[in-house]
Amino acid sequence: MTKANLSQLLDDIQVDVAEELATTPEVVAKDPESFDVAKLAIEKREWHQLEDVVAVVVDLKGSSRLGTGKHASSTASIYEASTDNAVRVLKHFGADFIQIQGDGAFGLFWGEGCYEQAVCAGITVKTFSIGLSEKIHEKWPEAPETGYKVGIASGRVLAKRIGTPRNPSEQEPIWSGKPVNYAAKAAQTADLGELIVSADVWASIEDNDYLTTTCAHEPGTKPAVLWQNKTIDNVPEGDDSRYGRVLTSSWCPSCGEAFCDAILAGETARTESREAREESMRSARAGNLREVMAKKRASARNRRAGLTTR
Repeated sequence: MTKANLSQLLDDIQVDVAEELATTPEVVAKDPESFDVAKLAIEKREWHQLEDVVAVVVDLKGSSRLGTGKHASSTASIYEASTDNAVRVLKHFGADFIQIQGDGAFGLFWGEGCYEQAVCAGITVKTFSIGLSEKIHEKWPEAPETGYKVGIASGRVLAKRIGTPRNPSEQEPIWSGKPVNYAAKAAQTADLGELIVSADVWASIEDNDYLTTTCAHEPGTKPAVLWQNKTIDNVPEGDDSRYGRVLTSSWCPSCGEAFCDAILAGETARTESREAREESMRSARAGNLREVMAKKRASARNRRAGLTTR
């Protein structure tokens, strides 16, 4: 490039902005079965709307403190061991779309079973991250504490392919709406090894004993509450999604696989968890979540019935 032609570039952009804002693009409602990321338009002014998408964001703690100077090789190794396997988990649990973003990634889930798949994926990332953190500390004791933080949120999205026409390598789908944004804020709010879900997600899983109460496989123990209330930072005041729940534990080495399979198979009830389930629901309503859960539960029921109210 020998000349920037800056004035011409800015003039062309202003013309394009004026043309875009003069008319509104077409928004096409899609059901999960007919929605196809590959068919998102690039030149046509058409956006596709999905009513209920669950976003899982995984964020690597302390990544900005990892060195790229004399410690470049160890940093590269940490990134590959973490990001590659986080993406592997998202794919394993059926994410419909995955994108790597810097030191983390996000996966989008839609359609039947999307909440169960998404939460199982988030817990699995948390679980493998424990071993990852331990191995990193063993090999590089001087390295900053690192490992995954996870956020999950859900809601409506508008999707379109944006970028340079006729050049697929310079095109990306974008997902306008709260799910990815709020899942990212939840992950940023979380500490190492924590998973935070928004109120919308909690409303869809709160009655699942396999997700919300402990296994209690040890003799003499009984199921207990797993989640606690958590306010998600930087979500605007007045937005119900601000109020979420945080999980600090991971899959049990003894019961995790069976529980995960039960969740994916659509099972929800464990007779021995009745008291813990009731306590879990009471604890969710002890704070600000009390004011939003009735509405969220009704919305979740309507979504399952295909009668969205949002």
